Amino acid sequence: MSAGVSAVSSLPVSIRGLSKTYRVGFFLNKQVKALQGLDLEIAPGQVYGLLGPNGAGKSTTIKILMGLVRASQGQALLFGEPPDRPHVRRQVGFLPENPSLYEYLTGREFVTLAGRIFGMSGHDLDQRVERVLGEVGMGRASDLQIRRYSKGMVQRTALAQALISGPRLLVLDEPTSGLDPLGRRQMRDIILAERAKGTTILFCTHIISDVESLCDRVVVLVGGRRVQEGSVQELVSAKAPSVEMVVHGLPLEQLQSLGFAYEQAQQLDSRVLLRVPDADSHPLLQAVLNKGGRVSSVQPARFSLEDLFLDAMKQAGGQTVGGEIQ
Repeated sequence: MSAGVSAVSSLPVSIRGLSKTYRVGFFLNKQVKALQGLDLEIAPGQVYGLLGPNGAGKSTTIKILMGLVRASQGQALLFGEPPDRPHVRRQVGFLPENPSLYEYLTGREFVTLAGRIFGMSGHDLDQRVERVLGEVGMGRASDLQIRRYSKGMVQRTALAQALISGPRLLVLDEPTSGLDPLGRRQMRDIILAERAKGTTILFCTHIISDVESLCDRVVVLVGGRRVQEGSVQELVSAKAPSVEMVVHGLPLEQLQSLGFAYEQAQQLDSRVLLRVPDADSHPLLQAVLNKGGRVSSVQPARFSLEDLFLDAMKQAGGQTVGGEIQ
């Protein structure tokens, strides 16, 4: 086996040139490009985020990895093998975006059923069910029927079934979508606990704060294409530093006539909020004072993943959500 093949086989996820085109319309004569030549690799133990707007191709990528959708072109491998092989699937836990559980089963019965599907049985299965239900905070409610569960309880029960086999790779599709702040916090804590165990985690979301708090690496998808990829620190530090300034005593129109290239200029009652590149901050401050204005605040502007995401949308040329329709 060559060194290149060995390296790929050690990766939980390896994607090369992945494309997916859906045919739509009454006569199936139109095409939607959900993915266009996607490449990415996920190293063992990483928390890897797929970030993008609705329709960017995040869920399609996950469905291909789970064998739920067939790619039009390219290759997607789990641990160096096609994802439809049974021994590969046993190493993967999957939480879909909108889990639909058997509502007349109890939470315990549903997670036990999932364990049996993975080939578990007997006392070992009972112990494992008890453990994962406790980890997701569903121990006390595990003997209630699922139809009585809240959205957050359904999400946590679905996560328990994803954890039942002790997966090496955990794939989560919008795991915090629709949850209240407490539910989102609990879901993040569970993800971090799995990361501490060495589990590799791939999750897609459009909630940027979740990506910032959880991910080691991030890929930004727009229109089915990868437009940015790297660690959170790399992505947010790549942008040139900016400064925010709050100005009093001068109208926005007069400030705009000073000739500076503002990244942001917004009227706030009697104040104006300005954001400029760091190199322009001192000349702008002097110009404001020369015009009789007053500056109450000057501070560095933190570049966030939200800013990165908006920049990526612009760089991608404002592609339509859901890909190109031809």
